[in-house]
Amino acid sequence: MRRTPWVTYALIAANVLVFLATPGVAGSVAGESSLSQLCHLQAFLEHYAAVPRELIHHQMPRVVPTGGIGVGTHGPGCIVAPPGYDKSPELSVFTAMFVHGSWLHLLGNMLFLWIFGNNIEDRMGHVRFFLFYVVCGYAAGYGFALLNADSSDPLIGASGAIAGVLGAYLVLYPRARVWVLVPFLIFLPLRLPAWIVLGFWFVLQAVYSSGQGVSQAGTVAYAAHVIGFLAGMLLALPLRPGTTPPPEPRGLIFGRRARPGWSGW
Repeated sequence: MRRTPWVTYALIAANVLVFLATPGVAGSVAGESSLSQLCHLQAFLEHYAAVPRELIHHQMPRVVPTGGIGVGTHGPGCIVAPPGYDKSPELSVFTAMFVHGSWLHLLGNMLFLWIFGNNIEDRMGHVRFFLFYVVCGYAAGYGFALLNADSSDPLIGASGAIAGVLGAYLVLYPRARVWVLVPFLIFLPLRLPAWIVLGFWFVLQAVYSSGQGVSQAGTVAYAAHVIGFLAGMLLALPLRPGTTPPPEPRGLIFGRRARPGWSGW
C-alpha cells in the first residue's frame, strides 16, 4: 500500500461517533431498551434516516415522534407532533449512511470497510474514494427506494456504500487471496481468491433480496446491498486497466498476513 487510508479511517470514526450519539442504541448491548429510549430512537431515525416514500414521492409525514412519552387510551406511548424541523429527503440518504441500529450492525459494516476499503482508497486516491463511497451509497439508497416506493420504514446503515467497495474490490483485485472461515463441523480457515468470496457474498445478497433463504428479509435491505455492489463494479471498471495486484503482505491481521497499514480477512 502506498497511501495511508485516511478516508477509510475517517469514515469508520464518523460511523462510530454517530452510533455513540444515537439515543438508546449504544448503551443497550443486549438489545433491550426502555420506552423512553425507544421513543428517542424513533425521533432520531425519523429525522436522519432515509425513507423510501419521502425519497420517491416527497410525502413528508404530518406528525413524527418527538422523543417524549405520553399516556393514551392504550397506555403509555411515544408522543407525536408536527415536525419542528425541515427535512431534506435527498440529504437524508447521506445522513442515513452513518446511522446504525445495533452494535452488530455497526461492527459488521466497519469490519468490511476496514478490510477492503484501504486497497480501493489506495487505487482511487482519497478524494475520488470518498466520492465513490458516497455515490454508491446514494445508488443503493435510491435504488432500494424505487423498489419500495410506498414504504415508510427507515433505511439506515453504511451497507449500501460498503457493498460498492466490495464490488470495486471484485473488479480490481479478483485474484487477491483472503482468509475466510468456512463452517464444516468446525470453522475451517481457508485462503480463497476474492472473486470466490465476494462472488458468493453477492449471490447470497441477491437470493436474500428475493425473500428466499431468510425468514426476516424485510428487516435487512438486501436489495440495497445488491444495487450498491453493482454500482461499485461499474464505477471501478475504468480503473481496471493498469491495476496491479496488492503486494504480498507481512504480519498477521484477521488471519491474513499483512504489512503495517494493511488489513485482511
